[in-house]
Amino acid sequence: MLIGVLSDTHIPNRAKSIPKEIFHGFANVDMIIHAGDICEEYVLDELELIAPVKAVLGNTDGWDLHKKIPRKQILDVKGYKIGIIHGDGDEGSILQRVLDAFKGDKVDCIVFGHSHRAFNSLSGDILLFNPGSSTDKRLSKYFSYGLLQIGDTIETKIVYF
Repeated sequence: MLIGVLSDTHIPNRAKSIPKEIFHGFANVDMIIHAGDICEEYVLDELELIAPVKAVLGNTDGWDLHKKIPRKQILDVKGYKIGIIHGDGDEGSILQRVLDAFKGDKVDCIVFGHSHRAFNSLSGDILLFNPGSSTDKRLSKYFSYGLLQIGDTIETKIVYF
């Protein structure tokens, strides 16, 4: 199963629309994960035209989204547990916050956002995966999104553009 991963799109504040690179890069995905800071519900509707979408709230998402999507969720994909959370908060580092959010949940992978910086690393047995932002690179050199290939293992890829 191929999963397209994005976060921090901030549409229409940081970009008028989803970048064409996302539509191209997600052309063959089976599912899309959005790790928050969507801003407008129509962004999810547009992504749904590509593949089913699982999303969580970010700290800039409006009340209309608060009624429809959770702050945290866990997906079971081919026997792997994938936790999704935005990662905002005041206590500790973002990595510590996302790990603490799933303490006791026995997840294999945590997808998060908030920093606008791509990150792909293990913390013990847990894969921490942040796709960066496809619309607001902030201190990063490039825009980015991620791909998770789930089979016998979880393979990851950050795509920069």
